[in-house]
Amino acid sequence: MGNVSINKLDISYDTTFILNQLDLSIEDGEFVVLLGPSGCGKSTLLNAIGGLIDTTGGSIYFDGNDVTWADPKDRGIGMVFQSYALYPTMSVEKNMSFGLRIAGVDKETIARKVDWAAKLLQLEPLLKRKPASLSGGQRQRVAIGRALVRDAGIYLFDEPLSNLDAKLRTELRLEIKKLHQKLKSTMIYVTHDQIEALTLADRIAVMKDGVIQQLDTPYNIYNKPDNLFVATFLGSPSMNCLEGTLYSNGGKVTFFSADMLLDVSDYQFMKEPDDGQHVTMGIRPEHIQTLEADKEDANLVSGVIELVEPMGSETLIWTRFTSQQTLSHSVSSELVFAKGERVNVKIEPSKCSFFDTETGFRI
Repeated sequence: MGNVSINKLDISYDTTFILNQLDLSIEDGEFVVLLGPSGCGKSTLLNAIGGLIDTTGGSIYFDGNDVTWADPKDRGIGMVFQSYALYPTMSVEKNMSFGLRIAGVDKETIARKVDWAAKLLQLEPLLKRKPASLSGGQRQRVAIGRALVRDAGIYLFDEPLSNLDAKLRTELRLEIKKLHQKLKSTMIYVTHDQIEALTLADRIAVMKDGVIQQLDTPYNIYNKPDNLFVATFLGSPSMNCLEGTLYSNGGKVTFFSADMLLDVSDYQFMKEPDDGQHVTMGIRPEHIQTLEADKEDANLVSGVIELVEPMGSETLIWTRFTSQQTLSHSVSSELVFAKGERVNVKIEPSKCSFFDTETGFRI
């Protein structure tokens, strides 16, 4: 079992709060990613769950049992860190079995668990080798294997892929995803990499300044962000944000920004917007439809291309639409556009997100 419940958790150093009254509930078998910029408190939260740092207040429960002050060894967890922390003089087999040997587990059980983890992580040919002869990805798999042999109900990952190159990160990310599907154990994973979060998680907790801004599925985090921070933190290239005013008249809602006027009546507002309400409209580059200059349609905006960025499978275009507004929009790499060319783009209201400019919350 691996249910985790965190209630009103406080962690502070002197008078500075790193986490303040934080609540988080994680279901058994769930893969939850703690995502946020450096210094947001995500690693602090993970270390508190693992028992590596003391809490100032609040409580942590595993399957209904209070483990707030339990030692790490008594929590039934497996941890994988950013650094591999392997013993250089020990073989892969000895590194993976070290914790079990210290705990006095019998040799037969140790051999069975190490063989199981090695097979799962494709480490069988490497068991007699030492860390110095392994690649970065192989070393990290050994570190994961060392955690797996503990037969834990909860596994904690603290940015385990950040020391790897891009290719290895992609490969090992896939392995971790497969691992979760096989084990069906609870996994809590810290990263600042949004791609890792979106591809791995059942749910993502986006954090800022020690506060969870949104806890939701990857789809909702990306497409229906709760506030401007979540909206702009997720996405590469980032979301376009335009400040403007909403006008409501007889069921018709229009958005006015600089010289841009859009009919956004089809947008599903959480509540009826106020007439004259100041808002920020967010629209992702891939949700802007690029048309040829002679096309005509509703909600078209015409502009001049300032920059073209080839990005492999797609091309990112930066277009100035008014003296104050520039939008990025993506097109297939098969389409050719040039700087100085005039284009039309169509903004679909249903793909937009509107936020109150004063509070930053979704409306």
